[in-house]
Amino acid sequence: MTTSTALTSTALTITGPMRARYDEILTPDALAFVERLQHRFGGQRHALLADRMQLRYDLGNGRDLRFLPETESIRTDPTWRVAGAGPGLHDRRVEITGPCDPKMTINALNSRANVWLADLEDATSPTWGNIIEGQLSLFDAIRGRLEYTSPGADGEPGKEYRVTAERTPTIVMRPRGWHLVEKHIEHTDRSGRTFAASASLVDVGLYAFHNAHALIAAGRGPYFYLPKLENHREARLWNEVFTFTEAELGLPHGTIRATVLIETFPAAFEMEEILYELRDHCAGLNAGRWDYVFSIIKNYRNRGLRFVLPDRDRILMTLPFMRAYTELLVQTAHKRGAHAIGGMSAFIPDRRSPEVTERALERVAADKRREARDGFDGSWVAHPDLIPVARAEFDAVLGDRPNQLDVLREEVAVTASELLDIRSAGGEITLAGVRANVSITVRYLESWLRGVGAAAIDHLMEDAATAEISRSQLWQWMHHELRCADGTLITHDLVEGMLAEVLAELPRPDGHRLAEAEEVFRQVTLGEDFPTFLTVPAYARFLVERDEAASAEAQQRAA
Repeated sequence: MTTSTALTSTALTITGPMRARYDEILTPDALAFVERLQHRFGGQRHALLADRMQLRYDLGNGRDLRFLPETESIRTDPTWRVAGAGPGLHDRRVEITGPCDPKMTINALNSRANVWLADLEDATSPTWGNIIEGQLSLFDAIRGRLEYTSPGADGEPGKEYRVTAERTPTIVMRPRGWHLVEKHIEHTDRSGRTFAASASLVDVGLYAFHNAHALIAAGRGPYFYLPKLENHREARLWNEVFTFTEAELGLPHGTIRATVLIETFPAAFEMEEILYELRDHCAGLNAGRWDYVFSIIKNYRNRGLRFVLPDRDRILMTLPFMRAYTELLVQTAHKRGAHAIGGMSAFIPDRRSPEVTERALERVAADKRREARDGFDGSWVAHPDLIPVARAEFDAVLGDRPNQLDVLREEVAVTASELLDIRSAGGEITLAGVRANVSITVRYLESWLRGVGAAAIDHLMEDAATAEISRSQLWQWMHHELRCADGTLITHDLVEGMLAEVLAELPRPDGHRLAEAEEVFRQVTLGEDFPTFLTVPAYARFLVERDEAASAEAQQRAA
């Protein structure tokens, strides 16, 4: 139900509809705080995004990444350490991830995981409702008052959900990345120009403003996962945001803690520098493996066969270039007193299929066993049924210790050429792999357009990161006119034919978004140009809502 029209601060305008309880999150004081964040840091954000564009251009034209000679003194200085774990973050052996709708929030808090990654990024389709209602779910959960009743079928009452766990996981919220905007909030800068607000600053600003003090009172703190960073200058901006936020909200310096996802290829060459810039606020690094693979394809998609990967299901963590990445991450994190958190295994159980569940448990166990033995302090799961499996593997290594920061991996000596050794993946492209990528991409897009950002597809948990691998591989394979193992040439016509077959086979329940998913698929996969993220054009085209009164007011102010 829409309850009101436009809300404005001095320089912010809410152009999305105001529904029940939205005014509890979008309060005048909260908006004023977000406005100050936008004024203070919006310009720096734009400059850093321009630097990203330049780097992508340079990499596409033959530049290879290296460890920065100008920051060597930071890497060789043995004296500095990061702040480390805040209250409630010392033991992170099992972290569950997922979106922030009420049902998923309650399930996560009841899961017995050590940490819940409350995800407003890759596992959340950024509809206006998902973003603000996600903030409401967190607001209520932190105050111990979140309840939810699912819709009932055939006139029957729905299922009731409540938080029943005596001790709930520590919440670490993941905001949207620097590259994303919130098109339902417009910001007018001091020169009178109006832009969509930074999604990062909106997410962090609203969450910290409403919840920082309540979290501290509960013995935890305002903690964040930082996605999609590409370099230490972007980390420096986050550090400045945190320092400013602490001063504005009356928090001691260093109260905020951040865990940085190393999930872009450029960031792998600046892990230590990223830690250094965030040292007063940093708790750890995470191996965001699937976005990392996507970042490699994206940045080197035009560079020839040296950077072509095989079928998606053959990109394993045991490949040499992936081993180099994860071993460097553990070594770097522990050297500076930061946690090293492992990545997501995409396999999920199916309670209706014992065979599928058994395979998923075996594969997840093997993945977590490898991470624990490599020195990681914890890892991610996407489903509550996987928590005992992951916990058993880390318990076997950690015992009663909360982490293994003492495992320094001093024997590791990763070179730039080892990180760049994408050809070590070997393998082949198969016709089945091409079809799987088509099917996954279009089905994920359809789910995302319906507002579901984490979707179980073919017994895998797909989110924006895994879908990005599928569509970027298709684009790259077609662009280079590669052949499958059986000799079939990968062309636009081939992919078009597979797309038609997939669409013909999919069910069409009420409310489906297959037509729009097909449109987005064609834009992000079959187009001559390569959109840097598949969700960006889809968001602007299909997910933006407008409150007519708010839009009129925004236009008037801009004029």
